[in-house]
Amino acid sequence: MFFNIPTIMTWARIVAIPLIVGVFYLPIEPASRNLIATVMFVVFAATDWLDGYLARKLNMVSSFGAFLDPVADKFLVCACVLVLVHLGRADVFVALIIIGREIAISALREWMAQIGAAKSVAVHMIGKLKTVVQMVAIPFLLYDGMLLGLIDTRVWGVWLIWIAAVMTVWSMVYYLQKALPEIRARAR
Repeated sequence: MFFNIPTIMTWARIVAIPLIVGVFYLPIEPASRNLIATVMFVVFAATDWLDGYLARKLNMVSSFGAFLDPVADKFLVCACVLVLVHLGRADVFVALIIIGREIAISALREWMAQIGAAKSVAVHMIGKLKTVVQMVAIPFLLYDGMLLGLIDTRVWGVWLIWIAAVMTVWSMVYYLQKALPEIRARAR
């Protein structure tokens, strides 16, 4: 279905992107911008889990929803990583790794689907774990301050985004290894 509750939640993540980016152009103090963007990101990122849960629970799983869900996640993550690079809170190299991997694996999955080998590059736990680390690192870097007076979110965020970058490469290598037999077979 094109419009059901889970799909609308997925669309909300896409709509959230210009809203999160736009917060940083508001004429308010930086700490307020950081807090608003962080809360928005956390709320919209949480819909990633919730829309999948509802789709299964309400029997509203659709091929369009299955297509749109990872696209929305990738758009949200990539847009926020670019904002963080612009703000000087994330390294350009991290952005290149994360965005480059998303493009490469999306293209690989599309090609594997066309040749009937989509199962060989199905989502794996390493990809899910990479996403979780990204989804924790990004709000830490968006917040960019002391959380509860104890946690320096920039320090933790930088560590986590680099860990996410390493996991991003690791997951890409994993998916490429899974696809390698098909790639070799098609190259002959």
